[in-house]
Amino acid sequence: MIEQTEMIVTAWDYHPPDGPNTDDQRIASDVLLQVQKKRAGNKKGIACRFIADFTLGDKPLLGYVAEDSYVIDLNDEIDRAELLRMIRNSFSKFKDAYDLRKLGTILRDRELTPLDETQLQLDEILPLLKYP
Repeated sequence: MIEQTEMIVTAWDYHPPDGPNTDDQRIASDVLLQVQKKRAGNKKGIACRFIADFTLGDKPLLGYVAEDSYVIDLNDEIDRAELLRMIRNSFSKFKDAYDLRKLGTILRDRELTPLDETQLQLDEILPLLKYP
């Protein structure tokens, strides 16, 4: 059985621009995924940390970090398709939290950079879910 935990926003560091006239074209963003192995008793799992950084020119605009975990029975086998589904679900929660929080910022009309699935190193993550 696979259980997904609640996503926790660990950082939302917004730095409003100095003036009201900002050129939307100068806003850049990047999204990073970090994965960590988890193990406790008769369970295994992974923690997914998503990091989004927005800059306006050379100045930081927003640093957004959120974490999500999966708890899995030791005997359950996870394949590439299931792992990709787990990461997609976590990213969807990350995006939903961003979409809600961005409303009070200059980023209210800016979408989160999509997760580049071609850059996911699933073959390096899968061993984290092997037992023992």
